[in-house]
Amino acid sequence: MAYLSDQEWTAIALSLRIASVATLVALPFGVFVAWLLARTRFPGQSLLDGLAHLPLVLPPVVTGYILLLLFGRRGPIGMFLFDTFGVTLAFRWTGAALACGIMGFPLLVRAIRLSMESVDRRLEETASTLGASRFWVFLTVTLPLAMPGVVAGLLLCFAKALGEFGATITFVSNIPGETQTISSAIYSYTQTPGGDAGALRLTAISVIVALAALIGSEWLSRRAGRRVQGL
Repeated sequence: MAYLSDQEWTAIALSLRIASVATLVALPFGVFVAWLLARTRFPGQSLLDGLAHLPLVLPPVVTGYILLLLFGRRGPIGMFLFDTFGVTLAFRWTGAALACGIMGFPLLVRAIRLSMESVDRRLEETASTLGASRFWVFLTVTLPLAMPGVVAGLLLCFAKALGEFGATITFVSNIPGETQTISSAIYSYTQTPGGDAGALRLTAISVIVALAALIGSEWLSRRAGRRVQGL
């Protein structure tokens, strides 16, 4: 760690910042979509399911290019955000967080949905018969019992966001100090003569952080599961 350069430290800090923001922003949307897919039936549900998981099967570069078309300064959403709020996402770290959040969204939704589907519906029905509203049933019964999946989804989304490359470099480029994450910094090193040492250092850091997230996901999921079973 002592041999990391200032630029490498900046890339690591920026990656953690982007992954954290992407995961936290994606969480409420992920919970809502997972609940819709697990507990409701409506026309177009299969379409919503497909759209939620689309980033998982699309080439990341395609996702990044779509974001550039939509959220770029000349894109319909990007132009609206800039003209109305003065907000620019393309070639900014906030745009990288958007891209990472979208790429990690399918993993978040899937983990939460599977956990919600495993919740006994009879418990929800009992709460409803006692006068609880649908929202209150979700908040006090469904969500707490599905917490292992929520925790697992959060950490999987974080790990995916931390390692994202294709969508981010297409949408926000590779600007040191602004959008250069660990992945794009490794790419830059591989394109630079004598950059192997730097690439190896950042690769080691990336593996350690990703592995810690996966182990943490498993541990927290089991702990949350034991707490739920003890209720």
